[in-house]
Amino acid sequence: MDKDQQEIQRNWYAVKVFFNKVFNLEDILSDMGLETYLAVQKVQLKGAAHMAAARKLAQAGPYHRPDSRYIQEGPVIYERKPLVNSLIFVKATAPQIKEVEFCLKNEAFWYKPLGFIYRKADFKEYAIIPEAQMASFRLVAESGLSGLEFFAEDEITRYKTGDRVRVLGGPLKGAEGYIKRIKKNQRLLVCIEGVIAVATSYIPSELLEKVTEEPCQPKET
Repeated sequence: MDKDQQEIQRNWYAVKVFFNKVFNLEDILSDMGLETYLAVQKVQLKGAAHMAAARKLAQAGPYHRPDSRYIQEGPVIYERKPLVNSLIFVKATAPQIKEVEFCLKNEAFWYKPLGFIYRKADFKEYAIIPEAQMASFRLVAESGLSGLEFFAEDEITRYKTGDRVRVLGGPLKGAEGYIKRIKKNQRLLVCIEGVIAVATSYIPSELLEKVTEEPCQPKET
């Protein structure tokens, strides 16, 4: 890929965030005009928690941005709770991801580095996440299904690698991953290689088909 193509090609990257500042970084990346993805669940607030969130949202104005932890839909307020602590994804060009890294390391602003962008095994280049992996991960994370478990990359090596499969039906239709036997149950494991994996609860074999083509590889920049 030549330099001009790098300037316009946007890829997904994973960012590890320190100090529980994931929502702060989400706001900053949004202000930079970048697309982000944060795996969250929406929890409806009631009682005192609802009132406290309502007060925070009411403070929004020309000089105070809305608290991005909360979503208001009519009279109902939800809190966005990360499914994976301190992990956010950003879609950016090669020059833009360098700007993100500068922001993360700007100690004059944060006092300490705010986090880091995941890199390849040799640490020389940023790790680009293939679109197919990102799509399957988002499909599972946003499914609302119970029993999801998230694993750091170094944790999943404990489980035997199974067949690569595609889900044929149900809320996970189209997701691709690997069949793993985890805690004695057959489960679908969807990986973002080198970063994170999510395992579903038990999934029956009749909903699956084997995938024979090679997994999608990240585009080089």
